[in-house]
Amino acid sequence: MDSRISVTSPLVILHGDEMAQVAFEHILKKFVSSRLDIQLEEIDLSAENRLLTNGQVVIDAIDSLQRHGVGVKNAGMTVNRQQLEDLLRKHPNVDGNNLHPLATKSPNGAIRKGISGNITREDIKFRNLNIRRPEWVGRDIEVDTMEFGGIKDSFNQLSMATGVVKLMFVGSSGDPVELHRREIRKGDPWLLATNDIEDVKAWAHRFFQRAIAEKRDVYLGLKDTVIPGYDGAMRSVIEDIYHSDYKKQIEDLGLNYYYELIDAQAARIVSNPPERALWGVPDNTTGRKLLKLVNQLREFGIPGRGAHVSISRMSAGGGDQYGSFNMAAKEDGILKVIVDGDEKHARRVRKGDPMLLMSNDREAIKDWVLQVFRDASRKDKEVYFGLKREYMEYDEVYSDVITEVRRELASEHTPPPSFMIMRPSSQLKKMITDPPRNALYPSQNLDGDIFSDISAALGGSLATASSIIESKDGTMLFEAPHGTAHDLYLKYLESDGKVAHFNPSALIFALANALETLGEREGNEPLSQYAIQLKAALTDTVDRGIVTADLKGKTVDPDSEQVVDMIGFLEAVEKALQ
Repeated sequence: MDSRISVTSPLVILHGDEMAQVAFEHILKKFVSSRLDIQLEEIDLSAENRLLTNGQVVIDAIDSLQRHGVGVKNAGMTVNRQQLEDLLRKHPNVDGNNLHPLATKSPNGAIRKGISGNITREDIKFRNLNIRRPEWVGRDIEVDTMEFGGIKDSFNQLSMATGVVKLMFVGSSGDPVELHRREIRKGDPWLLATNDIEDVKAWAHRFFQRAIAEKRDVYLGLKDTVIPGYDGAMRSVIEDIYHSDYKKQIEDLGLNYYYELIDAQAARIVSNPPERALWGVPDNTTGRKLLKLVNQLREFGIPGRGAHVSISRMSAGGGDQYGSFNMAAKEDGILKVIVDGDEKHARRVRKGDPMLLMSNDREAIKDWVLQVFRDASRKDKEVYFGLKREYMEYDEVYSDVITEVRRELASEHTPPPSFMIMRPSSQLKKMITDPPRNALYPSQNLDGDIFSDISAALGGSLATASSIIESKDGTMLFEAPHGTAHDLYLKYLESDGKVAHFNPSALIFALANALETLGEREGNEPLSQYAIQLKAALTDTVDRGIVTADLKGKTVDPDSEQVVDMIGFLEAVEKALQ
């Protein structure tokens, strides 16, 4: 007789890459197929299969999630240039010149946009983690950012009517060339930003000269994987200057140069900062946030993490830099924004200048604010919004929508939770240096990405957090916020699978959340109870001091910890589930 729990609804499983995929396969075998009679709709979202299908599997994943409503997504690898070349050599029949963007880019943004989902990231409530904060008071770290250009000097406004926004370029030929167009509706915010590449070069020289004069290790942080035509263009010229003019001097002084994605860099600032460093963040809106944070940390340090932090990241509208059109200008010329036939703005650009056009959907913003208030009310959270209202019409629309939603809820006799609106830099400082007991920090897409990694670093590791993507129509996608653990995967391969150091906690928790949602939706009490028991088995395992290497020394009683590999940890969770 089959003793497994019968489940009526299918569960969408989106497979990924590298060490995370190794863990995922073990988790599905131990906690799904052996215990549940359930139909799994499995889709291979590995980097290799995205290439082989020319991105079609990403579209298939979106369709499957929309049809079935609940899914679990594993981490997938975003290939760099070298990895893409390696895959193309492995598959010579693939036409590398005619690849769809979905074939090579991260599928995350496309899936979130496809299901119109916003992201909420929360700490997993492990009771015995006691993260030891680095001593920050007086630490000798400086943040250097550009004063002008970028989002700070953008032209931004609200659309006065529904229509089409077009980005036009007039170069040496004198003929207007359409670079990009997108549909917008009345009330949607849009923004054009550029940066002067000569200003970027001048900043780079000052930045490296300062590091040499002050004898500091050098860290450069941008988001070139998501904004290649903007942050990527800046990274390219800055690193060219480093290699041609400063690399030898820096190395001769015994100093080091590091490039990191800005979210990973921000996480390092709070979790593992060097003793003496110069952090370069050319994007001035992000740079000023980190500058103010570092100044606050130097004065007050990082308090103990008694608070439970949730971050809601507005991504459904495809807004801010993540949904932008971005490229470097191919020649000198004039850039124009045309909205429904009327020229709204024009500015000169020079060859190589990074250009960015972004917009957002007011209705998607409203859906997100409603989701934020709903989540906060359900879990008794205080809400702290971060907006740049003082010089950004783009952000002012968020403030208007918050007021609108608040009035609508009041008219329905549903008071919104306690909330405040502050600048994003103040929001970030509060999250780290003055966290309330139980708070939700709503952020736009890029800020939310950065804040999530910071919060995860404070919570223990990226494996001690959960990530939930929820759409207006109720589609739910649960995932781990961490990546594929490339370095651990290489060690796994070198050892023929004998060395498996990976923390599968976030993947287990994502699966349990998905199963609990299925149980609630189909009124399946045994399934709901099993999901709750699986989460309890996970937290109880860590609470007993059984941890993977990333949490070594981070429990309340380090001397009694039992450090195990991935297999040992999964077996311990399985035993706790008996």
